[in-house]
Order: sequence, then C-alpha cells, then structure tokens
Amino acid sequence: MRLERRRNVGDAIFADEIGIEYGVCGDFRLRSAYQPIFAPLGRSLHAVAVEGLIEPHRAGRAGSPRAFFESIAAPDRLFVETMCRVLHLRNFHNIGVDGLDLFFNYNPMINDHPGRALAEIRLMSRHLGELGLAPGMLVCEITEQAADDALLARLVREMRRDGIRIAIDDFGTGHSTEERVSLLKPDIVKIDGGWFAEFCRHTAAERFFRPLVSSLHDRGARVLVEGIEQPVHLRVALEAGVDLLQGFLLARPALAGTIFNEEPLSVDALLGFDNKVVPLFARTLHQRR
Repeated sequence: MRLERRRNVGDAIFADEIGIEYGVCGDFRLRSAYQPIFAPLGRSLHAVAVEGLIEPHRAGRAGSPRAFFESIAAPDRLFVETMCRVLHLRNFHNIGVDGLDLFFNYNPMINDHPGRALAEIRLMSRHLGELGLAPGMLVCEITEQAADDALLARLVREMRRDGIRIAIDDFGTGHSTEERVSLLKPDIVKIDGGWFAEFCRHTAAERFFRPLVSSLHDRGARVLVEGIEQPVHLRVALEAGVDLLQGFLLARPALAGTIFNEEPLSVDALLGFDNKVVPLFARTLHQRR
C-alpha cells in the first residue's frame, strides 16, 4: 500500500468528537490502544505502565496490526511508524491515571540513516513538554532487528541523554541476545512471549528460567515477561523473580478513552489457588523484601 504524500505527520492526524486522536493511512483509521503492564507486590499485581499499540480500522471494523504493517510500502514505513508513536504520546493523557509509564516501540531498521534517526529522536524529545510528558516516564522498546550495532548504540545514548529509558524487546529470539544486552545495557529486558510459552511446556521450566532472570538482574536490567496467557506462564515468571508482567491473562489492550481499571489483580485468583495455599513465589517475594 502506497500513501498519498503529506507534508508532515500532523497532517494525517485528526480528533474524533470526544477528542481522541486517530491517524489516517489510506483506507485505514489508526487508533491507539494501551495494554497494562503489571508489577508483583506481595500476592497482588499492580498496573505500573502501559504499552502503546496500534489498532487499524477499515470500514468501521478492527483489523490485524501485523497484516496492516506488512501492507505498508517500504518508502512509507518511517512515516507510518512515526505517526503511530505520535498518536500514542498524544492520546496517553486519555488513560486518566497518574503515575503510569509508557512503553513505545522503535524499529531501528525503519530509519537506518544516522542523521535522520537522531533528528527524529531529538524532535520527539522536544515535543514531550508540550504534551505534559516527562522523558523519565517513557520506555523505548528496541524491537528485534539486525540493525547496525554502532548506530543502535548512538541512538540509545541519545535517548538516554534525554532521560528516556531503554528496553530490549523479543529477548530470546533473533538478534535480541545477551550480546545485545551487553552492548546496549538496557534498563529493561522484555522476554519474548512465544519463546516463553514454549519454554513453559518443559517440566523443569522454573529451574532453568530462574538463572536467566538472575543473570539479567546481575547486568542491571529489570525483566519483563510478555505473553502471559495461562496460569502456568504466570507461575513460572513469578517463581523466577521477574519484575514486570504483561499478557491477555492479566489485561487485554484497550482503545484510548476506555476507562482504565486501577484495581490490583489477585495472584491467587489468577493461578486458581485456594486462599489457604501459599505459593512458592509468595514465600520467595517475602524473603527478598
């Protein structure tokens, strides 16, 4: 899909009748959705952040984000990716909850020209104040791509200079390896959900996952597991001592403007435990405090 050329991203963004902003891309309306990210505290999970995601709509119906992005012609991908990021930043205040961090995706392969990539990051940082956002509440997820390591390191340094934190996405697959962790020294490492789900099928998953989490902690990174869709995924992640959790078992993405549920989640209820059972991870958490 090729796009009609526009002067800038702002020309493709509009607001609906209640002030929620959306992007226009060909026949699609692009809407921001936010999926909560939780941190364990005792035997509860508390929402501490959201990840900005795009929900493409055509003819009033939601479509597949993957199919939409794959349909975008290569020369237009930077424009579309930038528009999506701007939408997430502009719509973030509609969540209506203070104290949440915002995770957003950044694909280094979309803009691999050093000068343009750095200029894009600087422009984004300058606009944060206009939106009432502090750089420290933003987490940039570097998606799993074979970007040039030297360029990637420069981009990360630039974002860190502005106070934006860095996460490596899709750890466990492709180029998101321990070598890249050593290079970028991320604040957060995000474990790939598909890889983790396959890992959880093994009977000794907890025993083998815990050393990986400990190794990442030793490198100064917090660990986020995405794709938590079954109680076993939650159990393995908690018993390994991960810091952050995300997935359909906990909460699905919701369009900007949806009332955000601030209530903590009960781990016992999610795992299906009787109140009299004290899971191993709860004892571990208690010992660490």
